[in-house]
Amino acid sequence: MIDQRWIFRDDVEATVAGEGVTRRVLAYDQNVMCVENSFEAGAVGPLHHHPHTQITYVVSGVFEFEIDGVVKTVTAGDSMLKSSNVEHGCVCREAGVLLDLFTPMREDFV
Repeated sequence: MIDQRWIFRDDVEATVAGEGVTRRVLAYDQNVMCVENSFEAGAVGPLHHHPHTQITYVVSGVFEFEIDGVVKTVTAGDSMLKSSNVEHGCVCREAGVLLDLFTPMREDFV
């Protein structure tokens, strides 16, 4: 799917990314990747880090995020920057969807 210009969400199969979390890898090329993550209430995105810079946009739901040791609650319309190798993770308090943008693309997701 790399370098395809048009990616229709309904054509992308969701994969399990953790207990209560599904992932859809949407449009991407070698420099940037867009990923949709759907969370059930109570699902956890465990603390982790990676060399990619990541921006997360909250499409819906309520999430408690920890980024570099700081914890904040975020809701629809909020966004977060996670710089390269900064530890981050979340707990979903109210079912929702996160849209992640990565640079460069996450080869481990394809």
